[in-house]
Amino acid sequence: MLELVFPKDTNYLGTAFGGFVLSLMDKAASVAAVRHARGAVVTARMDGVDFHVPIRVGDAVALDARVVKVGRSSMTIRVDVYRENMASGEQQLATTGFFVFVAVDEDGKPRPVDPLPEGQDTASADPDPEARP
Repeated sequence: MLELVFPKDTNYLGTAFGGFVLSLMDKAASVAAVRHARGAVVTARMDGVDFHVPIRVGDAVALDARVVKVGRSSMTIRVDVYRENMASGEQQLATTGFFVFVAVDEDGKPRPVDPLPEGQDTASADPDPEARP
Protein backbone atom coordinates (compact mmCIF):
# COMPACT_ATOMS: atom_id res chain seq x y z
CA MET A 1 0.00 0.00 0.00
CA LEU A 2 1.30 3.48 -0.82
CA GLU A 3 -0.01 6.77 0.58
CA LEU A 4 1.11 10.40 0.46
CA VAL A 5 1.33 12.54 3.60
CA PHE A 6 -0.50 15.86 3.34
CA PRO A 7 -0.66 18.75 5.83
CA LYS A 8 -4.09 17.56 7.08
CA ASP A 9 -2.39 14.32 8.23
CA THR A 10 0.22 16.07 10.38
CA ASN A 11 0.69 17.93 13.64
CA TYR A 12 2.06 21.45 14.11
CA LEU A 13 5.62 20.11 13.66
CA GLY A 14 4.78 18.83 10.18
CA THR A 15 5.06 15.16 11.16
CA ALA A 16 2.37 12.54 10.66
CA PHE A 17 -0.14 12.03 13.45
CA GLY A 18 0.32 8.64 15.11
CA GLY A 19 -3.37 7.95 14.61
CA PHE A 20 -3.06 8.58 10.88
CA VAL A 21 -0.20 6.07 10.65
CA LEU A 22 -2.10 3.53 12.79
CA SER A 23 -5.12 3.88 10.52
CA LEU A 24 -3.01 3.11 7.45
CA MET A 25 -1.44 0.16 9.24
CA ASP A 26 -4.85 -1.22 10.23
CA LYS A 27 -6.05 -0.98 6.61
CA ALA A 28 -2.96 -2.71 5.23
CA ALA A 29 -3.16 -5.43 7.89
CA SER A 30 -6.86 -5.88 7.14
CA VAL A 31 -6.12 -6.55 3.47
CA ALA A 32 -3.55 -9.22 4.40
CA ALA A 33 -5.95 -10.83 6.89
CA VAL A 34 -8.92 -10.87 4.47
CA ARG A 35 -6.77 -12.41 1.76
CA HIS A 36 -5.56 -15.15 4.10
CA ALA A 37 -8.97 -15.81 5.67
CA ARG A 38 -10.80 -15.47 2.35
CA GLY A 39 -13.59 -13.61 4.09
CA ALA A 40 -14.60 -11.12 6.74
CA VAL A 41 -12.25 -10.26 9.58
CA VAL A 42 -12.26 -7.86 12.53
CA THR A 43 -9.37 -6.15 14.28
CA ALA A 44 -8.93 -7.69 17.72
CA ARG A 45 -5.69 -6.08 18.87
CA MET A 46 -2.90 -3.69 17.97
CA ASP A 47 0.30 -4.83 19.58
CA GLY A 48 3.81 -3.50 19.96
CA VAL A 49 3.66 -0.50 17.64
CA ASP A 50 7.03 1.27 17.50
CA PHE A 51 7.57 4.66 15.88
CA HIS A 52 11.25 4.76 14.83
CA VAL A 53 11.56 7.97 12.78
CA PRO A 54 9.10 10.75 11.96
CA ILE A 55 7.17 10.82 8.71
CA ARG A 56 6.95 14.33 7.27
CA VAL A 57 4.64 16.29 4.99
CA GLY A 58 5.43 15.35 1.40
CA ASP A 59 6.81 11.90 2.24
CA ALA A 60 5.28 8.85 0.67
CA VAL A 61 4.35 6.09 3.09
CA ALA A 62 4.85 2.52 1.84
CA LEU A 63 3.35 -0.28 3.92
CA ASP A 64 4.20 -3.97 3.87
CA ALA A 65 1.71 -6.24 5.69
CA ARG A 66 2.07 -9.99 5.98
CA VAL A 67 0.54 -12.80 8.01
CA VAL A 68 3.19 -14.12 10.38
CA LYS A 69 1.17 -16.37 12.69
CA VAL A 70 -2.18 -18.15 12.56
CA GLY A 71 -4.29 -19.60 15.34
CA ARG A 72 -7.65 -21.37 15.01
CA SER A 73 -9.55 -18.24 13.98
CA SER A 74 -6.97 -15.51 14.57
CA MET A 75 -4.11 -14.16 12.49
CA THR A 76 -1.18 -12.00 13.53
CA ILE A 77 -0.14 -9.52 10.86
CA ARG A 78 3.20 -7.72 10.88
CA VAL A 79 3.12 -4.26 9.31
CA ASP A 80 6.29 -2.38 8.37
CA VAL A 81 5.90 1.26 7.41
CA TYR A 82 8.58 2.93 5.31
CA ARG A 83 8.84 6.65 4.73
CA GLU A 84 10.04 7.51 1.26
CA ASN A 85 11.55 10.72 0.04
CA MET A 86 9.73 11.20 -3.26
CA ALA A 87 12.60 13.09 -4.91
CA SER A 88 15.40 10.65 -4.08
CA GLY A 89 13.42 7.41 -3.70
CA GLU A 90 15.27 6.72 -0.43
CA GLN A 91 13.24 4.61 2.00
CA GLN A 92 13.65 4.29 5.74
CA LEU A 93 11.79 2.03 8.18
CA ALA A 94 9.59 4.42 10.15
CA THR A 95 7.09 2.30 12.09
CA THR A 96 6.50 -1.37 12.87
CA GLY A 97 3.62 -3.12 14.56
CA PHE A 98 1.65 -6.31 14.98
CA PHE A 99 -2.11 -6.55 14.52
CA VAL A 100 -4.33 -9.47 15.47
CA PHE A 101 -7.44 -10.15 13.39
CA VAL A 102 -10.19 -12.70 13.89
CA ALA A 103 -12.03 -14.27 10.98
CA VAL A 104 -15.81 -14.07 11.43
CA ASP A 105 -18.81 -15.71 9.79
CA GLU A 106 -22.05 -14.06 8.67
CA ASP A 107 -23.24 -13.89 12.30
CA GLY A 108 -20.04 -12.24 13.50
CA LYS A 109 -18.86 -15.41 15.26
CA PRO A 110 -15.22 -16.57 15.00
CA ARG A 111 -14.59 -19.08 12.25
CA PRO A 112 -11.54 -21.24 11.49
CA VAL A 113 -8.81 -20.15 9.07
CA ASP A 114 -6.22 -22.16 7.18
CA PRO A 115 -2.76 -22.47 8.75
CA LEU A 116 0.25 -20.86 7.14
CA PRO A 117 2.28 -23.04 4.80
CA GLU A 118 4.95 -25.13 6.55
CA GLY A 119 7.95 -23.07 7.64
CA GLN A 120 6.20 -19.74 7.15
CA ASP A 121 4.83 -19.44 10.72
CA THR A 122 7.15 -16.83 12.18
CA ALA A 123 6.50 -13.63 14.09
CA SER A 124 10.01 -12.38 13.39
CA ALA A 125 10.96 -9.15 15.08
CA ASP A 126 13.04 -8.11 12.06
CA PRO A 127 11.61 -6.52 8.91
CA ASP A 128 12.08 -8.45 5.68
CA PRO A 129 14.24 -6.27 3.40
CA GLU A 130 13.12 -8.32 0.37
CA ALA A 131 9.47 -7.42 1.10
CA ARG A 132 10.16 -3.69 1.12
CA PRO A 133 7.51 -1.95 -1.05
